[in-house]
Order: sequence, then structure tokens, then C-alpha cells
Amino acid sequence: MLAGEATLAACAPSAPSYPEALDQTWQGFDARAGDGLALRRELLRYATLAPSSHNTQCWRFAHDARGITISPDFARRCPAVDPDDHHIFVSLGCATENLVLAAAAHGFRGGVAFDPAGDGAVRVELLPAKSARASVSYDAIPLRQSSRDAYDGRPLARPELQALADAGTGPGIDVTLLTGKTQTDRVLDFVVQGNSAQMDDPAFMRELLAWMRFSDAEAVAKRDGLFTRCSGNPVLPRAIGRILFDHFYTVPSANDLYAKDIRSSAGIAVFSSAVSDRSHWVEAGRAYERFALLATALGIRTAMINQPVEVASLRPQFAGMLGLGNRRPDLVVRFGRGPLMPRSLRRPVSAVLV
Repeated sequence: MLAGEATLAACAPSAPSYPEALDQTWQGFDARAGDGLALRRELLRYATLAPSSHNTQCWRFAHDARGITISPDFARRCPAVDPDDHHIFVSLGCATENLVLAAAAHGFRGGVAFDPAGDGAVRVELLPAKSARASVSYDAIPLRQSSRDAYDGRPLARPELQALADAGTGPGIDVTLLTGKTQTDRVLDFVVQGNSAQMDDPAFMRELLAWMRFSDAEAVAKRDGLFTRCSGNPVLPRAIGRILFDHFYTVPSANDLYAKDIRSSAGIAVFSSAVSDRSHWVEAGRAYERFALLATALGIRTAMINQPVEVASLRPQFAGMLGLGNRRPDLVVRFGRGPLMPRSLRRPVSAVLV
């Protein structure tokens, strides 16, 4: 290193620790934001707390005097697991729902429109509302997480199931709640078939490995992807993590883990759309996010088990098993009560703002 480089390195601010980065990511809405640009940035930050496939954060934001546009970031595609970009538009829907809830809590009515032209952006007009309308779902935004661990196996109360079903229904979107053992075992069969097919695909495994983050330092540097700590796995240097990943992440071990997780859950939710197009996929994301945020407010965990809808050859059989007819099954989500897990990170607003 040259002398000048050494001086610059010594003066450069150190990267935050993983706990510090978590605090920056998941802090509540900044009450100092006030109006104008600072408020817009906080609304955008709350939008980025939405879930996305592989935590790719596959969105870009632009704002003007009237509202905010959320566009897909195709540079973050996952063509092996998501060849038709379905999950990208579901992720945009999740971010849209966060934005609408946060806007309502701060005095705006979010008018949402999907633009089928071009890349397929979502436009959220921020219209002045008569009053601010906070909600338990808004309060849950910085608390929600995808909890990839075993749950406690206890059933949910009927009013809780009804509230989740209501939250997960939207324009063109239905949610089917499966709580009986026979039903969930059938879903497990499809998860095992789908997972086995995916893991036998070298392109899928390369893509998954590319989005894995094995150490605190790597997670903080990237602020995206699937951090091993968040799924209860060891935190290791990447070189060692890759070796252990290849050695221990096998089809039998993964299928055994899915069986344990599903059998510990209170139930499984399957979201389906009347029409398989981008606008409906966005609505499916909005419906799922409402479901997940209400679940969080009720102390209920959620996690995706999407293999039956990601493997195209299984999807029609899965829809037939559920009696969905011509509807497309979009998302498969297990739910139940269980422990909190370590959280994933998000990129800062500056990294996703056009």
C-alpha cells in the first residue's frame, strides 16, 4: 500500500458492526423527518423493509412532487429460481404495501396504479388525506421478519385465522389457509419434490450460492442476500462457508429440515391470482405483506416455502391438489408462533434511489 493510501485508509470511517447495521436498518420511523425530502426518504426506507426473493431487494425508487414510482431492478434477477420474474413483481407489491401504510400514517392517501408499459412500474400518488391513519400493520413494519426456524406447533385461534384470511385477500387475489395435518402433509410432498428438483439443478445451486452471505462482514458489506445467521446456521468466512455449504447442504438434509419446519407450523397459506400477469403478481405481493404484517402484530411468524410454485412442472399439479382451477398459485407461506430469529439487512435508500 502506498503512503497516501495508508493515510486515507486510516482516516476512512470504519464499517459498522452487524448489530450497528441492524439498528440502522430496522429503526422505527424517524420522528424528526418532518415534511419534504426528509419525510420522503423515511417513506422510502420503510418501503425497503419489505421482503423480497432471496433478499435481492429488486427495486428502484424515483420520487417527484406528486408521488413515488417503484420500478423493477432486473439487474437483480434470479433467472434459475424465477425465470418469468414473478417474484420480482411480488417483491414490488410488498414494497408498495409498506409505502402505502407508511404514507397513511403520515397524512397521505396512497393512490396505486400499475403501469403495464415498459418495465412494469408501480406508481404511488401521495395525495393529502384529511388525517393521519396509523395502524397495527404500519407499527409492525420494522418488526416483521421471515422466520426460518421451527415453530411451536400450536394451532391459531379461529378469529386469528379469519383476520389473516381477510388481510391476505385483495383484488384478484385469494388466500387458502390449510391447517389440517392431511392438507399440510400434501403440501410437504410438493415442497420435497420441488426442493429436490431445484437442488439437482446446477444453475439453481450456483444462483443460491451467489446470494448467500456467510459472515457478518460480508452481510454488512453487501446488505442483501441470505445471511446464514438469519437461518440459524454458522457464521464463517466465505471460503470456509462455501466448502461446508457444498458438503452439508444436501437434498436429504434440506428435505428433512423442511419436513420439520412444516410439521411444526400452525398452518400453510397459499396465495393465488385470478390472472397470471404482472399486475396480479404485484397484488399478490401486497396481499402477502398485509398478511405478514398482521401476523407480526399478532405475534405470529411467517416464512416462504415456495418450491411448489417455483418449479413450473409442479405448479399445475399443486393448483389441482388445492382445487384452484385456472388460478395461479403465487406464494406458499407457513405460519405459527415461534422464536425471533436474527434479522437480515437492507441497502440504504441512497443505493435504491434513482
